[in-house]
Amino acid sequence: MKVILVNGSPHEKGCTFTALSEAEKTLNEERIDTELFWIGNKPISGCRACEACGKLGRCVISDDRVNEFTARLDEFDGYIFGCPVHFAGMAGNMVSFMDRAFYSVSRSGKSPFMFKPVAGVVSARRAGTTAALDQLNKYLEYMQTVQITSRYWNMVHGNTPEEVLQDAEGLQIMRVLGRNMAWFLKLKEAGIKAGVPFPKLEDERLQTNFIR
Repeated sequence: MKVILVNGSPHEKGCTFTALSEAEKTLNEERIDTELFWIGNKPISGCRACEACGKLGRCVISDDRVNEFTARLDEFDGYIFGCPVHFAGMAGNMVSFMDRAFYSVSRSGKSPFMFKPVAGVVSARRAGTTAALDQLNKYLEYMQTVQITSRYWNMVHGNTPEEVLQDAEGLQIMRVLGRNMAWFLKLKEAGIKAGVPFPKLEDERLQTNFIR
């Protein structure tokens, strides 16, 4: 079993990385393989709403790491998405990354996230964590995932990695999150071996527009 931890910060080894690393360490202790994926610090374009992904099976924009990430989704059994807080919301590059990654996957007809455990993690110097976490979780709720929680909201505080390491409660939240995800992955594996079926899917996805 393998979990990918996505670092949505412009700093490869900053506060978000420090939080994800604590969860990763616990996953490894629980014998879950992991991989850290950094989205980079080059500009990531927002979605153009061109709908080309429905035909191509990938985003038409190819000069960043979005398609690299979506092409590998089937390799992983779980996902943790980490993001810093910028102006009380998700960092802009991570918003663009998530918009295009999740929209292109949904438009291509694939469901690599379905019934897999996911979690969002945010880091901030002081404020905006709950708003950013709520924004991040919206993507995860859309794809029929199983969201993994901790003993508090998934956030750490600190202006530097060294300060994050002083956030004892935040680090504990990351450890509990990693342990809970490992537990669910083992339960899922046991359920599959025991022949427990996945939930029945409805063939047609209904969409209701409010203005006709």
